[in-house]
Amino acid sequence: MKDIILRKEEETDEKYGYYPEKRTIKELIINGIVNLDKPKGPTSHQVTHWVKKIFGLKKAGHGGTLDPAVTGVLPIALENSTKISKIFLKSKKEYICLMHLHSDIHEGKIRDAMKNFVGKIKQIPPRRSNVKKVEREREIHYIDFLEKEGRDVLFKVGCERGTYVRRLCEQIGKMAKTRAHMLELRRTRAGGFSEKERLVTLQDLEDAYHFWKEENNEKFLRYCIQPLEVVTNKLPKIWILDSAIDSICKGAKLAVPGVSKVERNVKKGELVAIMSLKNELVALGIAEMSSEGISKAEKGIAASLDRVIMKVGVYPEWKN
Repeated sequence: MKDIILRKEEETDEKYGYYPEKRTIKELIINGIVNLDKPKGPTSHQVTHWVKKIFGLKKAGHGGTLDPAVTGVLPIALENSTKISKIFLKSKKEYICLMHLHSDIHEGKIRDAMKNFVGKIKQIPPRRSNVKKVEREREIHYIDFLEKEGRDVLFKVGCERGTYVRRLCEQIGKMAKTRAHMLELRRTRAGGFSEKERLVTLQDLEDAYHFWKEENNEKFLRYCIQPLEVVTNKLPKIWILDSAIDSICKGAKLAVPGVSKVERNVKKGELVAIMSLKNELVALGIAEMSSEGISKAEKGIAASLDRVIMKVGVYPEWKN
């Protein structure tokens, strides 16, 4: 359990808001995220449109574009959850790649070549990409050699968003004194979402929605849709009093008197999750004080707002 500093102990009013895991299905759908297994063929935009159509929503957004030929983890934010897409758009990514060598190269030489690309690297986007073809710096966190069969090499790579694995294959080949190209690619992780945790297909979503609408069975849909709060798992948190929520939803900065408790890892200037006492995400903010500062101060601004997530009116307006 994370280390939490209690500033002011207070109960939350059960009449307002929802504990994320107790939201109604209708509330969950518009405040949820789907960890989708993108199939090979359609674009990320097309897949997102299909998800939106299944649920009859006006808005949906995906967490980082995958090329049509690439499969795997594609987080899709539903309706109100699109406000937090920036969190997983900026997150680290992990891929499993099958690379083909154009000549016979010893395994040890490939391993040695891969080691040269861990850390900061320079890349020019591939010709087929839709971004400006200028050199840019990206960070490779790790490259794990998995296996080699003939001229085909399987490896896992963890990298900064915007890294081109297709280009990385070419760079590894050049370092090994040959040519290489990407055969297949699958994303296995995007931020806090992985293929091992509630990854679902488009068919799963259609079936789950059918079971709910036609048979009043919520079980499968609750498995497919995760509360938007899952994206805050790695963010430092500040919990606020019920009486402070409405003003935050209307755009006010978070004042110290409205804070109930704070995680000890909050640092000034960093992105924080501003939470209700029911663990609902109220807003994303930028800390104006450290954890210790917030716990000791009697007044002042604890955090300015980056993005308000909760709608106005979920909690009542505070009155003196």
